[in-house]
Amino acid sequence: MRPGTLHAVLAGAIAAFVGFASTFAVVLAGLRSVGASPGQAASGLLAVCVVMAVTTAFLGLRTRMPILLAWSTPGAALLASAGAPDGGYAAAVGAFVVCGALLALTGLWGALGRAIARIPVPIASAMLAGVLLPLCLAPVRAAVDIPAAAGPVIATWALLSVLAKRWAVPGALAVAIVVVLVSEPLVAGPTGALPVLEGVVPSLSVAALVGIALPLFVVTMASQNVPGMGVLAANGYRPPLRPVLLTTGGATVVGAPFGVFAVNLAAITAALVAGPDAHADPARRWIASVASGATYLVLGLGAGLATAFVASAPAGLVETVAGLALLGALGGALTSSLSEPAQREPAVVTFVVSASAITALGISAAFWGLVAGLAFLGLRRARPAAA
Repeated sequence: MRPGTLHAVLAGAIAAFVGFASTFAVVLAGLRSVGASPGQAASGLLAVCVVMAVTTAFLGLRTRMPILLAWSTPGAALLASAGAPDGGYAAAVGAFVVCGALLALTGLWGALGRAIARIPVPIASAMLAGVLLPLCLAPVRAAVDIPAAAGPVIATWALLSVLAKRWAVPGALAVAIVVVLVSEPLVAGPTGALPVLEGVVPSLSVAALVGIALPLFVVTMASQNVPGMGVLAANGYRPPLRPVLLTTGGATVVGAPFGVFAVNLAAITAALVAGPDAHADPARRWIASVASGATYLVLGLGAGLATAFVASAPAGLVETVAGLALLGALGGALTSSLSEPAQREPAVVTFVVSASAITALGISAAFWGLVAGLAFLGLRRARPAAA
């Protein structure tokens, strides 16, 4: 293997490890929140890793571009704040199917993509910030409620954020694992160390479709696919969006019964495989993305152990790791939501309602935040005409 190729493989493996270790706790928390059992949550983590591995390899080999796919971390945070819908986990799975269908439809029907693009960026960002805020408060609560367990985790994250930012969250996760192992042995999950795919027959619920599927689709497009295309473009790659959306949307639909909630373009970790650090030759960086997909396949086999860690951890510790992992995303969303003075107040309305954790008519706060922000923005725009 040539030195440059080996470097690309290592870059891809690092990207996958960082992406997995940084946010798998968010994925498990999201799936459990919408009603998944521990076994179903482990199945979801395994299934999404397998889907990401296959689709990343497919797109990389087909396009010869470093197209890296990921799970929707903002989408997982949305699930964590949404709670179990009417109809339980089966209704949530139905919402996953619809979200995947909408992603694929966006690739086929340009009008839908244009409709999503018309949602002002500050409003979409404010909805995301409102979804992320409750999780990002978890480290603060844990520092008071479980200081002996959470303190070393938070201190490690803070120190590595200054010294080696890329490893801040993986380092905090490693310390959290040590804390759990020292306090008590891991509680084996229902499937043991190796996860087992558990299929669920989807059901359709209006509340789940409106409160989960639609916001999940919006945050995945606005917070993952759009920035993901931006990262690729910044490094000189312009893959056709239609096959990417058809592939990710179709893969989400197929994997949804096993817990795949949304697959999309990677944003942050995409820079690790699309930039010059992956390979000096831009035409060879696709190797890094394919290697990243293969690494996700291996990491997915650890879903059972990851679920055991979650089950054994003191209450609030996993949420602490998840909250630390999402602080950067929260900062970016808040900055974007307040960037346009003319839309600042509607964005604040969206943020406040989305962060309220209310449930009205069985529909979660994220949807109502989006509705409230767009309605207030519409009133502000209509005022001069009415006058």
